[in-house]
Amino acid sequence: MSATIEFYVTQAEKCTAEAEASALTQVRDRNLRAAAAWQAMADKLLHTEQLRAEKDALAAAAAAVAKV
Repeated sequence: MSATIEFYVTQAEKCTAEAEASALTQVRDRNLRAAAAWQAMADKLLHTEQLRAEKDALAAAAAAVAKV
């Protein structure tokens, strides 16, 4: 299964909502840490996809120049 940015963001939002709904400090803190971790994974995957797109664009440009 390939994780998507949307999945990570959804999990972060769910953990944030659970943290806000919790009356227990430890549970709230645990959910906030989890939300931060999910968001970090989403951010990392987004960054990776952007780098991959830039790399593909550069490769396509280089291939176009090589054909000329």
